[in-house]
Formats: sequence, structure tokens, C-alpha cells
Amino acid sequence: MNLFLTADVSAASGGGSMILMLVLMFAIFYFFIIRPENKKKKKTEEMRSSLSIGDEITTIGGLTGKIVQVTEDTITFETGEDRVRIQAKKWSISTTAKMEAAEAEARSKKGKK
Repeated sequence: MNLFLTADVSAASGGGSMILMLVLMFAIFYFFIIRPENKKKKKTEEMRSSLSIGDEITTIGGLTGKIVQVTEDTITFETGEDRVRIQAKKWSISTTAKMEAAEAEARSKKGKK
């Protein structure tokens, strides 16, 4: 009879450590995967909402150019010397020259430390 009582006690304490492990695992996923991804999404959305005429951009397809017109959900940009105008959705913009310069500066500061 005493054997069954000790088994119940050890099972109860094992369940508590199991919950603790699950909470710890969720915290690790949150701080190393979910939180950085949300920060990156927020930064990208801010960049896309702050696009203005004259900004140098790069699309997710690799096209580069200078913005000549901005509407609510689209932009028109010129590419190269031939001044070809291309219209694209704002979600297709991957980076701007300002954003790339800021990232390069941040990387160089990290390297100096």
C-alpha cells in the first residue's frame, strides 16, 4: 500500500516539472523566434508606410529604382537611364537605400565594439 502512495507523489511532482518545462520552452520560442520576427515585420511596415517620392527602393524581385509617385497601396518607380516606369504594390518593396545604409551603420558599430 505504501508503494502506491509514493508513486502518486512522484507523479504529481513530475507533472509540475512538465508544466514548468513547457512554460520555459514557450518563453525560449517567444524571445528567440516570435519576438524578433514581430519586430522585423513592424519595422518593414513602418518603412513601407513612410515611402516618399525620390526614395531609392529595391523590390522583392530585385528591381531597383527611384519612386516618382506614391498612392495608398501602390508606388510607381523609374528604373535606370531609360526612365522606364513600373507600378508595384507597396507590399512588394523589400528595402530602401536609407534602410540599407542604417543597417550597414549598425553592423559597423557592432564590429567596432
